[in-house]
Amino acid sequence: MTDSPLVLGFDTSGPYVSAVLLHGTRVLSDLYEDMTRGQGEALFPLLEDLLERGGSGWHDLDVIGVGTGPGNFTGIRISVSAARGLALSLNIPAVGVSLLEAVALEAQGPVLSCLSAPRDQAYLQGYNTMTDIPAQFLAINDVPPGWAESGLTCIGSAADQVAARLGTTTAPAAYAPGSAVARLASQRWQGSPPSPAPLYLKPADAAPSRDAPPVILDDI
Repeated sequence: MTDSPLVLGFDTSGPYVSAVLLHGTRVLSDLYEDMTRGQGEALFPLLEDLLERGGSGWHDLDVIGVGTGPGNFTGIRISVSAARGLALSLNIPAVGVSLLEAVALEAQGPVLSCLSAPRDQAYLQGYNTMTDIPAQFLAINDVPPGWAESGLTCIGSAADQVAARLGTTTAPAAYAPGSAVARLASQRWQGSPPSPAPLYLKPADAAPSRDAPPVILDDI
């Protein structure tokens, strides 16, 4: 490995596949495709195309960066499982990156990361804010007005709705999700980073059956 690692970063926690091949600060190739379904089947062919266009192969990689959510349950599982499997097979580190942090990358001043969730809800986290705002899942109508402060910028897919509630401004994210993930992974790959794990913040939409389980009879 080198001081300027070759990083493959990708994310499928939203209705898309976003990936970047990054060497140091130089983007060798990037990819973003809207995709509401079929990410599991599409991910590896897209990554192979990304590597080919970047003039690299799997065994050239130094680091895998992966978005860990919050977001779509299935999409998060796809990316995290792929990253862990690649890291194991290539014997390189995999670095998990929260999409809330990725959204805020290189933003100036107080920032509220705002990612859309179903039914007018959002995933939220504050950076450089006067009020400590840890990562959480809230209905947009329940966002505390007290979070508003001078210079606060809302960034992310739910930024417009949250900013309207707080009376603050919005700004676009500096990078696409895969690119932000790769850049943060390139800063954290050394020193045996922990294996990526999903960041869900809310329970799954699918509830367990309320039917009683079947009775298991002892052998007669």
